[in-house]
Amino acid sequence: MSSSQGQYSIGLDKNPANYVPLSPLSFLARSASVYPELTSTVYEGRTLTWAQTYERCKRFASYLVRRGIGRGDTVAAMLPNIPAMNELHFAVPMAGGVLNGLNIRLDPAAIAFQLNHGGAKIILVDPEFTGVISDALDLMKGPKPLVIDVDDAAFPGGQRIGEIEYEAAVASGDPDFDWQRPQDEWDAIALGYTSGTTGNPKGVVTHHRGAYLNATSNILAGNLGQHPVYLWTLPMFHCNGWCFPWTIALSAGINVCLRKVDPAKIFELIPKHGVTHMCGAPIVYNTLINAPGAPKGDAARRIVGLIAGAAPPVAVLEGAESIGIKLTHVYGLTEVYGPASVCAEQPGWDDLPADQRAQLKRRQGVPYPLQEAVTVLNPETMQEVPRDGETIGEVMFRGNIVMKGYLKNEKATKEAFDGGWFHTGDLGVLDKDGYVIIKDRSKDIIISGGENISSVEVEDVLYKHPAVLFAAVVAKPDTKWGEVPCAFVELKEGASATEAEILAYCKSVLPGFKSPKSVIFGSIPKTSTGKIQKSRAARTGGFCEGDFGVIDLAVALRGLRFATAPQGDGNKAKRHPEVRAQRSRASLEG
Repeated sequence: MSSSQGQYSIGLDKNPANYVPLSPLSFLARSASVYPELTSTVYEGRTLTWAQTYERCKRFASYLVRRGIGRGDTVAAMLPNIPAMNELHFAVPMAGGVLNGLNIRLDPAAIAFQLNHGGAKIILVDPEFTGVISDALDLMKGPKPLVIDVDDAAFPGGQRIGEIEYEAAVASGDPDFDWQRPQDEWDAIALGYTSGTTGNPKGVVTHHRGAYLNATSNILAGNLGQHPVYLWTLPMFHCNGWCFPWTIALSAGINVCLRKVDPAKIFELIPKHGVTHMCGAPIVYNTLINAPGAPKGDAARRIVGLIAGAAPPVAVLEGAESIGIKLTHVYGLTEVYGPASVCAEQPGWDDLPADQRAQLKRRQGVPYPLQEAVTVLNPETMQEVPRDGETIGEVMFRGNIVMKGYLKNEKATKEAFDGGWFHTGDLGVLDKDGYVIIKDRSKDIIISGGENISSVEVEDVLYKHPAVLFAAVVAKPDTKWGEVPCAFVELKEGASATEAEILAYCKSVLPGFKSPKSVIFGSIPKTSTGKIQKSRAARTGGFCEGDFGVIDLAVALRGLRFATAPQGDGNKAKRHPEVRAQRSRASLEG
């Protein structure tokens, strides 16, 4: 097919006057120019303007270039939600680099893998994490990165392990540094790692174009408007804070930085700075709802909150309203820059009773404003499932807010994009309104406090215990974390082990949040071919039916072939005997 548009292709080429690669770096430059004296950042008594933030970013970018950082070089950061972490989202790409935000909950082995795999040339570290970073550097096999300390007076303790401190590096930089836009808007801007479904995680590479578009989408989906006051309850290392560092720059808002989620501190900062917006996993909002002294009713300041992670419980949605937070549910993954779908509210929802409104708002929803599509497809036919709320398929995305691919993993990238859609691995349905509703994770992912935990990874650790014969790990509902790992263990004949011993063993190998919180001993149910039946194990544990709901539905459906209906039946897969029979078995087991 010819790409020519005839007369419209002659003498009408791109040039610097009519085409500029999209990049969220332009947001910072604009706000610094248009609103130089407006506050950009507040943290522990410190205040910065947009002009100051822009200068600081230029200074550090010039320092990075002086230290050899250029196009395509990786700069890692192990930092909490402090001003420096926000600034790195601009300074690193200004130097042509790619920012790799490290999960502060990871252990040294996981960090060492990411530093090796991503090829980080520089790493910035907070004093709270110098111990784990030191251990990670010792485990590295390749060249070690230059270490830059980022001191924080709000954290007493820790020690410096770097060559230079961040503020000194900023001060040494050029305030008039002539940074360059990316050569191509497809250039990488960030590297983020998935939690991993079978051990080592995959490196998700995102680009300037997608970051620009999703940052803009956040304003539309979250109703931020101009000059919002945004409280950083969402980790900036997580999907680049859902692109909100760039979003707040675009809207010339205020970044209210927060080192850790502390309800007392949060309720102090909200009225002090006039917070208007925030984001977080269900655990964050649940913590605030149940915090002593949480303001209620008229005493609560009205805030708009985005919530993601596991589908928020109705109690959380209702409880948030009681403390003044109106929640909007968003859904996404690292591969789609964080949130890329939203449960778009419809006229009349606010007039419904709280419980009915909450049921509607907990759906994963429709595409983000600048995302092309999100839907549920039969992964074998790549046809959309009926909008009946029953026929299960795989949730898939398509559009400009989708990653470039997985770093150094062409096979996984090709599989993820098979059929021209990004395969999330999540099982879901479409309701009559066309809203996506996730039923479960197809690879037994446990979502705990907004972090993904691979049950396979935990099982691998359990199987290494000398007394363990068989092991199965499932998600168990938890009032604080949403879900936590629960281990089912069948011991070897003649062997013995206590729950305390198994838990201690796991904690010696795994990060705390990945370790099981309880252990149930006994014979683990298996199929005739020897496969472990997790759904029956969960039912034995007493939390599969009732409060456990559909958590294990995907286990029964994981091997589902999504057989298509005979021709002439409208591809209504739920009517096909094979699918119908398997769904019935799944219902009985789960």
